[in-house]
Amino acid sequence: MWLSILLDMSLAIMGAGIGAGLVAIGAGIGIGRIGGSAMEAMARQPEAAGRIQTGMLIIAALIEVIALFGVVVCLLISFKA
Repeated sequence: MWLSILLDMSLAIMGAGIGAGLVAIGAGIGIGRIGGSAMEAMARQPEAAGRIQTGMLIIAALIEVIALFGVVVCLLISFKA
């Protein structure tokens, strides 16, 4: 019985670690795509660079908040197990 409980706890901790890693990878890919697209847009329309940069920063901040939320949820899962 205690072996199955220990196995369940270790699987929960491993799943939380994998989840945190996936969240970090997803946030990195998202912010990289936003940055690349914003640079391309600024190169095409230099007069709109200010508006593009503002939108880029807002979206990047929202992605970071979602990533932080995902990592916190994964940490809570690992501490609860």
